[in-house]
Amino acid sequence: MSLPKSWDPGAVEAELYRGWVEAGYFTADPASPKPPYSIVLPPPNVTGSLHMGHALDHTLMDALTRRRRMQGFEVLWLPGMDHAGIATQTLVEKQLAAAGQSKQDLGRDAFVERVWEWKRESGGTIGEQMRRIGDGVDWSRDRFTMDEGLSRAVRTIFKRLYDAGLIYQAERLVNWSPVLGTAISDLEVRYADVEGELVSFRYGSMNDDEPHIVVATTRMETMLGDTAIAVHPDDERYRHLVGATLAHPFTDRQILIVADTHVDPEFGTGAVKVTPAHDPNDFEIGLRHNLPMPTMMDAAGRIADTGTQFDGMDRFEARVAVREALAAQGRVVAEKRPYLHSVGHSERSGEPIEPRLSLQWWVQVESMAKAAGDAVRNGDTVIHPKSLEPRWFGWVDDMHDWCISRQLWWGHRIPIWHGPNGETVCVGPDETPPPGWEQDPDVLDTWFSSALWPFSTMGWPDASPELAKFYPTSVLVTGYDILFFWVARMMMFGTFVGDDAVLSGPGADGRPQVPFENVFLHGLIRDEHGSKMSKSKGNGIDPLDWVNEFGADALRFTLARGASPGGDLSIGEDHARASRNFATKVFNATRFALMNGAAPAPLPPLTELTDADRWILGRAEEVRAEVDSAFEAYEFNRACEALYHFAWDEFCDWYVELAKVQIYAAVDAGRAESDHTTAVLATVLDALLKLLHPVMPFVTETLWLALTRGDAGPSLVVADWPQASGIPSDPVAAKRISDMQNLVTEIRRFRSDQGLADRKKVPARLSGIEAADIASQLPAVSALAWLTEPAGADAFTPTASIEVRLADATVLVELDTSGSVDVEAERRRLNKALAAAEKELAGASAKLGNQAFLSRAPESEVTKIRARHEVAVEEVERITARLAALR
Repeated sequence: MSLPKSWDPGAVEAELYRGWVEAGYFTADPASPKPPYSIVLPPPNVTGSLHMGHALDHTLMDALTRRRRMQGFEVLWLPGMDHAGIATQTLVEKQLAAAGQSKQDLGRDAFVERVWEWKRESGGTIGEQMRRIGDGVDWSRDRFTMDEGLSRAVRTIFKRLYDAGLIYQAERLVNWSPVLGTAISDLEVRYADVEGELVSFRYGSMNDDEPHIVVATTRMETMLGDTAIAVHPDDERYRHLVGATLAHPFTDRQILIVADTHVDPEFGTGAVKVTPAHDPNDFEIGLRHNLPMPTMMDAAGRIADTGTQFDGMDRFEARVAVREALAAQGRVVAEKRPYLHSVGHSERSGEPIEPRLSLQWWVQVESMAKAAGDAVRNGDTVIHPKSLEPRWFGWVDDMHDWCISRQLWWGHRIPIWHGPNGETVCVGPDETPPPGWEQDPDVLDTWFSSALWPFSTMGWPDASPELAKFYPTSVLVTGYDILFFWVARMMMFGTFVGDDAVLSGPGADGRPQVPFENVFLHGLIRDEHGSKMSKSKGNGIDPLDWVNEFGADALRFTLARGASPGGDLSIGEDHARASRNFATKVFNATRFALMNGAAPAPLPPLTELTDADRWILGRAEEVRAEVDSAFEAYEFNRACEALYHFAWDEFCDWYVELAKVQIYAAVDAGRAESDHTTAVLATVLDALLKLLHPVMPFVTETLWLALTRGDAGPSLVVADWPQASGIPSDPVAAKRISDMQNLVTEIRRFRSDQGLADRKKVPARLSGIEAADIASQLPAVSALAWLTEPAGADAFTPTASIEVRLADATVLVELDTSGSVDVEAERRRLNKALAAAEKELAGASAKLGNQAFLSRAPESEVTKIRARHEVAVEEVERITARLAALR
């Protein structure tokens, strides 16, 4: 396979991916004897498209599964999508509205069928995007949370929970969306600071000598549902009123004054109105004091059932009308005082949510939450990074019961049936409801079915080869921001059914099986300025835009290079461009190697190799070990940094250039060392491409197939992961190469300071090469620093020189620039170097003259400072002498 002149990802990515899928590389075999490795994809919403958060998730999961596949594991990466109850229903309702229809016009069954029709026609967007970024998922096992198999799992666990007394129906306070007409989860609420108005008004007598209390609120309309006023038990101002009642200004209700420690006596008047059916804190006060909890607002956010003139008004209209009516009574003490406060808004519909007392279905979570916490405490599931464990325990150890019902038509309908006389029965998946009974109208929270994802997707509650082979899953990869909302719920349900024989029985020490052995939590994606990416801020980036412009590998490498356990990552277009340039750099290096005949071949004995060969082979082994260590610790950023700097800074920038010197010299002399060099090139490239493949699959596949000419296997996807080479590090070779690099770098810097053109050969004489033990590197120094041998030693007249301190000696480089040296430029360079040396000398001298430092510092630190002082003295003397010579 020959390579084109340049790397064009768009020309090859789609064909490569199609070939991988058709070859079955991503299809898991439950009957395989290989050890299992499994990940389930966090299911994106069927209505959505991939954003950068998805792209990060998918890149990291793909990297993990590709590496494990190359390591000889039987890998299952199971994809799927979530039915996204609210989002999907809202989308289809908008389509109906555009056609002048509503869901009520169609009726429930026809509307649900319309949603299924939309899903079949338009629900594949994310799947195509996943293919574009190279997701190596098992498409044969693609799942959807409303599939029949997953629906069976939902009905099964609902009945088990119900029969165990863990599902119940009760009136509780929920996040209510008047626009959507349903309860919504905490995850679907976005909080924003809103400039409201704080209005103070008076309950009780208008006579100051008679019982009265002033309270304040930003939601005047809710006073129609007030049933109490709360004061602190120790507040002397109101102690005489506790237990008394005050008349409600608009209803015949009496407002009870209660003492409750929730009240802050220092805030405002020290008294708060209590609306138990429309405020979370008030609800808790209402429970403690057994208060009435009348709902004063209907599902659409209109005032209802208060018996006042405000009934039928929208909540915001009523807010103004109630204030005006109270003002007319002379009860408004202070109005329209600006007040900035945090208000929850529905993520889907945008309007402020309404805390509302509502009859809903709930899961009692205490026992399951404890099991989820114990699973981490016992080490059955390990959270990476460990620093996020306290956040995990903070949630699961103080979890409130979960509202699982939604007032929607699209979703898993609650399997509760109601009889004509108020009877209730929970109907399991293999049971039939009594004739004539009506099913509960609500559907389940989307997170209920998502909580079953690790095992429902593999066939549970029925036995399956997938469950036997791949459950529990190996790792869950997700952002720390949904640790509670999704991860905790999967853990609760997973441990609840974990002693099911279908799930391979109990885990270690008789504890229930867990859904995943590891949880890797990455951070949030931020823009290059550190702001969280979001649609509302307008700083979001479509990952497919980067794929189109820079290639999928560049997108993936950018994301993986910034991903660390628990840490946020800031990225911008410059990062993606740098990653594209990196892919091009590796491409060009491989193309050079191929043009010079590089192909995988057994390495000759190390004794027959050059210092450069032994150095790069030793570094390749060190990098392999570091990459392995980083992947095992989920430190993707460390793995990518190691590969980037090795590939660019060491292999491409140095070894490839040294290889050119070795190959050309061997060819000119007719020696076999050129074969040695190309064998080393191929060996290092083979390892490098394999190590890069999990993160950059397309360019590495292209290059590896060209390098191996198909002789090492059909695809890098199923090639063997690099193992320990057994090649030891060679410290002598490493020191010589390091000294050579320093010498070449300093000569190049000097040339640049002098304005000498790159690649312009300059006669030079180097003294001290033997003492520095780098005589073997002289051909490389000459070639890479563009130096030539003087025409004759007697005739050589140097016009400039520099001294370069190496590990064991100082090398003097004398050059004949034939009048081309810019004396003023050299003087500026030397003065700058002298200032730096004098600063270093002053700092070291100050420390050595500080008796307090000398008495407290360890002897090793004092020795180090003395050595720095000695070197600085020598540098000042050397540079000063050079400046004098210039004059």
